[in-house]
Amino acid sequence: MKRMHGVVIPMVTPFTEEDKIDLESLKRLCDYCIDGGMDCLYPCGTTGEMMYLSLEERKRIAETVVAYAHDRISVFVHVGAWSQADTIELARHAVRIGADGIGVVTPAFYKLSDKGLIDFYVAVANSVPADFPVYMYAIKQNAVNDLNRYVCEEVAKRCPNVIGVKYSFADMTRMQELMLVNGGRFDVLAGPDHLYAAFSAVGGKGTVSGNAMCAREHYKALREAIDAKDFDLATRIQRRTNVVNAVMCAINNIAAYKVILHREGVLACTNMRKPMEKLAPEEEASLLRQLDELDYKNVLI
Repeated sequence: MKRMHGVVIPMVTPFTEEDKIDLESLKRLCDYCIDGGMDCLYPCGTTGEMMYLSLEERKRIAETVVAYAHDRISVFVHVGAWSQADTIELARHAVRIGADGIGVVTPAFYKLSDKGLIDFYVAVANSVPADFPVYMYAIKQNAVNDLNRYVCEEVAKRCPNVIGVKYSFADMTRMQELMLVNGGRFDVLAGPDHLYAAFSAVGGKGTVSGNAMCAREHYKALREAIDAKDFDLATRIQRRTNVVNAVMCAINNIAAYKVILHREGVLACTNMRKPMEKLAPEEEASLLRQLDELDYKNVLI
């Protein structure tokens, strides 16, 4: 089974001025990430405004990314949705179109017991072939529900195709606990990318980073330093990257990514899916000015 590793890109969803999916911009974004040396594409996740997309839109995005980029880079599709039935529909669709695997966020909004979470993940994992990779995904600050070692252990025991988790809350203790699942054969990727270097030093498999779309140079250099186990260099790059990330994430990180990618000629416009907000003109100007003042594309200064 293929696995997520290194720098995984949770792609933004480009929209046209008429609020349709902009497939040409989406293809340019695929090229931009691949040319920047990233390791995996991850469409339709949190950064992709997933919960405000229809099932048909999500299928079209997944089909486009897999068909356009899959021969050049791994593609794992995020399929978590508002209901278990929709999640399973998207999971089976990902299999049909040839994705390398899927990510599945915890059910959102309503609080579930450990048993409820286990039942959900077992149902999703069993809806796809036994050799099709599934990653769990926790982002409790958005989804309410969290993942603990017990839940992940039980799911991995029942479903061998559940091989890891993207953990998107800055809790190093919890993240290291999850590394112990399945006898230490459970991949853990960091959602909080400011922990990428430190987390990798203790066995983390990579990061799922929206910031990496716009700071490709930093994350490529960071991954190379980590792969070489040069953690002194990785620490220096990480500290510089964190300064750049703080500017991009100061107001609305997803909207900021779109502004930066629009200036790079990747996206045709900066529209968000309502009720998500785009940056105001003065916020756009401030963002770009601050990045330019930082000389943000330089990895080390």
